[in-house]
Amino acid sequence: MPRYAISHKTHYDYASPVIQSFHLLHVSPREVSHQSVQRHSVIIEPAPTSRESALDYFGNPAVRITLEDEHSELSVTALSAIDIDQVDTPDLEASCRWEDIAERRVGAAAGLNRTVLDYACYSRLAEPTPATAAFARETVQAGASVLTAAHTITQRIFEEFAFDSSTTDVSTPVDQVLAQKSGVCQDFAHLQIAALRALGLPTRYVSGYIRTRPPEGQERLVGADASHAWVSVWSPEFGWVDFDPTNNLINSEDHVTIAYGRDYDDVSPISGVLLGGGDHSVSVSVDVAPETGEARSPT
Repeated sequence: MPRYAISHKTHYDYASPVIQSFHLLHVSPREVSHQSVQRHSVIIEPAPTSRESALDYFGNPAVRITLEDEHSELSVTALSAIDIDQVDTPDLEASCRWEDIAERRVGAAAGLNRTVLDYACYSRLAEPTPATAAFARETVQAGASVLTAAHTITQRIFEEFAFDSSTTDVSTPVDQVLAQKSGVCQDFAHLQIAALRALGLPTRYVSGYIRTRPPEGQERLVGADASHAWVSVWSPEFGWVDFDPTNNLINSEDHVTIAYGRDYDDVSPISGVLLGGGDHSVSVSVDVAPETGEARSPT
């Protein structure tokens, strides 16, 4: 079982002083079936006037802070140690037909309660459109299983789309990503969610990290890792199963989950409202490293 030591540092520099600010932080890892948090802390500088830890609507750990003293910088550092159990890849063909979920034929007996149906609802950044619905229908065969449908779309995005951070930002619509066939992990996750929701399948956005491995013979660059995003698809037989369209992976133990929601808006690492500040610059450094032992390569 690998244990990962994770450091996620975010630093803001403001052009003019911030008089007051309120922030919601999603930088604390949640407990999931294959992941246990051994220790975690969040260091905030300058020290906030008030600080409250709670669970958000989706059950993610969140921290709410208020700063009432004038400041020109803000630093948030999240430090964690997390154990990851081996995650098996389910038999994709053993899940029910995607049409059964889409038509609600299995009903409440399959667990289609609110905690599942929340992720079948449309959301701002992953809203199904005619273009994404057509993309889904031409990719997924009629009668395919739920997990095969998700895997087929995962493979197509991985094979046909280029990873290019210069072509999108956090507000890029999924239709633009689909048309230009490029973007980053967040874009690919939003596109896959929109496509699967167009088929009627509950799909959630997962934020977290993935351990990166340097080329053979080279050392890891501390702080060179980054936040990552992928999707989780629900089937009545297996529950939630993770798919990573950026890397064409299913249920990898190199992934560390922080939070999940309908799209990025629900789980952005740091959001908030400022009084003052003007223009600002932000720098982010993420490091994911094995603390004890060595994680196995994903299969």
